[in-house]
Amino acid sequence: MFEIHEMNNKQCVELLQRAHFGRLGCCREASPYIVPIYFAYEANTIYSFSLAGKKIEWMRDNPNVCLEAEEQGGGKGWKCVIATGKFQELPDIEPWRAQRMLAWSLLQKHNDWWEIGALKPEAMRSEADTSPIYYAINIQALTGRFARPLEQQ
Repeated sequence: MFEIHEMNNKQCVELLQRAHFGRLGCCREASPYIVPIYFAYEANTIYSFSLAGKKIEWMRDNPNVCLEAEEQGGGKGWKCVIATGKFQELPDIEPWRAQRMLAWSLLQKHNDWWEIGALKPEAMRSEADTSPIYYAINIQALTGRFARPLEQQ
């Protein structure tokens, strides 16, 4: 048996700083879409990248998104954070260039950061959609919970 507790903002931020894998949720015309992504966190912002595709189209249409990140405790509990915020594309032009380079520099610290965003079925690829699209999620709300085993009496 487990007991569930709320995480404070500091605990939520610390989890986002440790994690680099999560699930991105977006919505279009009342239909949800959830995909795995690698990300980096800094200063109340989540950074990631993708090739052109469904999630980018949906986030362009509706910039309200969320990210779920978690840590599992091997049967001894878990921690889960949900960050809700606004999608902001970071094109390779001013005024976004510096933030785009920050996203790249943070993401490249993880050796597997490019895998999910760069892997698409070959049948879907064209030369037009092989340029990386960097983006930020400007966090507006951060919530988290953790579970720990009930103490034996």
